[in-house]
Amino acid sequence: MNTKKIVIDLLQENLSILSKEELTKVLERPKLDQQGDWAFPCFILSKIWKKPPHLIAKELSEKIQSNDFSKIVADGPYLNFFLNKKTVSTSIIGEVLEKEENYGTYQTGKGKVITIDYSSPNIAKPFSMGHLRSTVIGNSIANLAEKNGYHVIRINHLGDWGTQFGKLIVAYKKWGHEKKVQNQPIKELLHLYVKFHEEANQTTALEDEAREWFKKLEDNDQEAITLWKWFREESVKEFEKIYQLLDVRFDSYHGEAFYNDKMEEVIKEMEKKEILESSDGADVISLNQYDLPPCLIRKSDGATLYATRDLAAAIYRKRNYSFAQSFYIVGHEQSLHFQQIKLVLKKMGYSWFEALEHISFGFILKDGKKMSTRKGRVILLEEVINEAIELAEKSINEKNPGLSNKKEVAKEVGVGAIIFHDLKNEKQNNVEFSLQDMLRFEGTTGPYVQYTHARACSILTKADSFEWNVNDIMGLDDSYSWHVIMKLAQFPENVERGFLKRDPSKLAKYVLELAQEFNKYYSQTKILTQDEELFSRLALVKAVTLVLKEGLRLLGIKAPNKM
Repeated sequence: MNTKKIVIDLLQENLSILSKEELTKVLERPKLDQQGDWAFPCFILSKIWKKPPHLIAKELSEKIQSNDFSKIVADGPYLNFFLNKKTVSTSIIGEVLEKEENYGTYQTGKGKVITIDYSSPNIAKPFSMGHLRSTVIGNSIANLAEKNGYHVIRINHLGDWGTQFGKLIVAYKKWGHEKKVQNQPIKELLHLYVKFHEEANQTTALEDEAREWFKKLEDNDQEAITLWKWFREESVKEFEKIYQLLDVRFDSYHGEAFYNDKMEEVIKEMEKKEILESSDGADVISLNQYDLPPCLIRKSDGATLYATRDLAAAIYRKRNYSFAQSFYIVGHEQSLHFQQIKLVLKKMGYSWFEALEHISFGFILKDGKKMSTRKGRVILLEEVINEAIELAEKSINEKNPGLSNKKEVAKEVGVGAIIFHDLKNEKQNNVEFSLQDMLRFEGTTGPYVQYTHARACSILTKADSFEWNVNDIMGLDDSYSWHVIMKLAQFPENVERGFLKRDPSKLAKYVLELAQEFNKYYSQTKILTQDEELFSRLALVKAVTLVLKEGLRLLGIKAPNKM
């Protein structure tokens, strides 16, 4: 039940002078409970009718009536709407119980495809905390897109090509040992990568060697290809461990290397359309008319670039998936790159260039500084996850030592704590890495929301002896239950807003608020008291478990029934 829509429809019936869009923009929630559930500011009508807004509010309060509201009153320049609590609570709880996990589902994107490019770690580098943001933000946006009716293609565009492989090959040939790499592939490859940059600061010729080896890689030199394949295979094995822990899946692992044989066609198309220009021996596309630097397509030595591969990837995805929209979940430092990609596609004559959308985010910081692989300032995500699971298990042992599936629950709580710590922050903000903060089991944390869900489930378990169904609901009108019911009513709009804003923090904040309201209700209400409202209270508790579980699922977090 969309209570905002009920108010807007009622106002529209009586105020045809204003559109629903105009009414939606100005309708607001009062700050105080005693001011009602919705408030319509009459200032907008004052300009049209040339009357003081308080007089307009009084006139409308005498004119507008509806059974959905217990009263509609003027409060100064505002028209305040008080919903009929028993009627509305019956309707909202009933809708949640009827639709269950489908509550809040939209069909906006029915028949439309969205490709989402996220996570995309670099081969031969560890999956660090720095990769976490793209992975969990992208996964949640993909879930929200599906909840809004879209068919989603989840793409892990692995960083498996580029000059860094020339550097790694040089480092391995100079300082590497096969057995060390076999024993601890990612850690040893990281060590070699860091050593290369340390040595390159002293010996500039190393950078030239690295460029030469990358050119050999592009020219299919057998030794270069063999090493590259080895680095890639070992890396993907390590990444898969992380994705299994995070419960993140992909439909495609086509990385940058997949597009090597597709770039020449793109370059020839640019030449045919006469948009490619020469600059100091390199091939570029001028973007002067957009006040942007030129987009570098091919270096003077013939090597292709990140942009060339992204252009080939965009064209390939459009041909193969016929996407309506294509999202790239990549840090904000790549904003210029994606501006250039879109405008090059526009110059190539592709009208769908506007369907590409760069969804940027801030950094995860360590002691206020950005993490850097080349400087060795990196925290391994797998180590953080394992430590989080260990701490979660320790906490469960203290609180509920008899829990039968402790290890499974500890994994769900530990991983959920890490994901929620990231997603509760607005994506544009930088996030300071703090194991202590993300693993707290109280306050604004994932474990707090999970524990609230488990607490509500335990109430329902205790009530197993009672037989009841949705027809037994008679509605609730006390203030504590009403706050919970109003939060339940807001779930669909938060699902929609989270997707439209491309920001899972909208939903993370919502589930946190719902958990807080339910805990207030729980502390003030004897839910299992056998009276005429018992079944209505149990129905409310059941509705809370359904919405919390679905809300957490959309964030990529599990909701244990017991903790």
